[in-house]
Amino acid sequence: LAMVCVLIAHLNIAGAQERTLGLLIHEDGTFEGYALFNAMLYNTTYLIDKDGLLINSWESEYQRGFSTYLKENGNLLRHTLINTNEEFPLGGQAGLIQELDWEGTVVWEFIYASDEYQSHHDFEYLPNGNVLLVAWEYKSREEAIEEGRDPQLIPASDKLYPDHIVEVEPDGQTGGNIVWEWHIWDHLIQDFDSTKSNYGIIADHPELMDINAIRNVNVDWNHTNSIDYNVELDQIILSFLPQSEIVVIDHSTTTEEAAGHSGGLYGKGGDLLYRWGNPMRYDAGTIADKKLFNQHDASWIEPGCPGEGNILFYHNGRNRPDGNYSSVNEIEPPIDEDGNYLLEPGSAFGPDELFWTYVDDPPASFYSQNLSGAQRLPNGNTIICSGRGGEFREVTQNNEVVWLYINPVGEYGPMMQGDSAVGNNVFKISHYSTDFPGFEGHDMTPGDPIERYPTDVAEGIVGIPDILAIFPNYPNPFNATTIIKYNLHNSADVTIEIYDILGRRVETLVRGEQPAGYHQVVWDAKDQASGMYFYKIQTGDYTETRKMVLLK
Repeated sequence: LAMVCVLIAHLNIAGAQERTLGLLIHEDGTFEGYALFNAMLYNTTYLIDKDGLLINSWESEYQRGFSTYLKENGNLLRHTLINTNEEFPLGGQAGLIQELDWEGTVVWEFIYASDEYQSHHDFEYLPNGNVLLVAWEYKSREEAIEEGRDPQLIPASDKLYPDHIVEVEPDGQTGGNIVWEWHIWDHLIQDFDSTKSNYGIIADHPELMDINAIRNVNVDWNHTNSIDYNVELDQIILSFLPQSEIVVIDHSTTTEEAAGHSGGLYGKGGDLLYRWGNPMRYDAGTIADKKLFNQHDASWIEPGCPGEGNILFYHNGRNRPDGNYSSVNEIEPPIDEDGNYLLEPGSAFGPDELFWTYVDDPPASFYSQNLSGAQRLPNGNTIICSGRGGEFREVTQNNEVVWLYINPVGEYGPMMQGDSAVGNNVFKISHYSTDFPGFEGHDMTPGDPIERYPTDVAEGIVGIPDILAIFPNYPNPFNATTIIKYNLHNSADVTIEIYDILGRRVETLVRGEQPAGYHQVVWDAKDQASGMYFYKIQTGDYTETRKMVLLK
């Protein structure tokens, strides 16, 4: 079938310009359902149907969202950035997980952030209602040396951030109990310092991580960018970006067993059960055997989907020997009926070849140097998020693109159809079938597209005659200044006023005629007390009020 550029009929688009955002392709063979995503630089999570029409959205007071998932009751789980400390200023920083109901009310949130640890990137929702969080933990220069780290490989900051996993049991509206944890720091080996207890022959211990395997001084040692859980095996899979490895650990252990080398269903405690992508890390290969060059979103293909039990991941492909290009890869791990991974002593974990791969033609035309993810659908198609540029595509097993959508939300909110996509990165997306239990009892009537249209092209899409967009203030929470941004379609009289929690006006930032275009004003609140405030923007008969939090 020829590519279909869908022009949504009910928008009455007359003489529409070339489409650059939203839905670009929707062909026969697409698996109908819904896509959930969060624009990383904006504060809203969106659920759309395959026609690119909005089903629901959840606004947050926080920006920079990462993973988002729906629970089977229709509630949204969202991992996001909260500025609680400056110890972990790294890519993927989060610290806060929130649960919001269908209407957007926060029903639970949990902060996992301090000077000693901070959650980041991805999380996994478990069948028992608990949540697995990926997190950094602080290690000093002395602690690293005690574990056999080569002092020349310790960053100038004299610190190292290895990863750990915590399982959080929600408790009340703002609490959580850590009921299980695993630390890579408990599963190290090295052949640098023979005076240390973990000194050994690397090749004899593929179940352990060589603390000196990476010959650089990056403080973010593992940079775990994804986590997934296999309920049948009771195993966890992680993506270690710097190591260029996918690893599997046992979740059936107690926390005490997870810190050791025995116990659990597989008898190995918290040691690595399986690793794939770079056998040099355990002295079982050379550079020629390296298969991964940065990767994201390693997960098991769900039961009921073609390839179930295989491992699927987005291979970013940065610094591949044959050039930078991305692919989506599927591997069939060497596993027996009891969930044990097969390995010949002295060799590397298999497989040697990919089970399936998606590569564009030409390969370099499909490339995202970071972010991104992939998910197998029940009909055998694979839905892909190419994170840099916010491109979602659904491909068949024969690599045919049957659905293509460009995230139309940038740093300042929904963009105008026809504009170039800027700042619309997406960490990854989640796809849900039409019979997903979380949709039962909710209004699934499609609304308008997320992207905006000029009023003379799509009457009624822009409901505000003068202010086309009011953007969330940033930062929020803030100390002690924040920026309020807005965009005027035409010149207009604008008033921006600040109110405290008691409704008292504390300052007027703007009053008078403003020219068309983007504007930003800074509120300096150094003389105000900590607490919640509101900014009200008014033009003509239109008024909008938003909240912000001052933390000192």
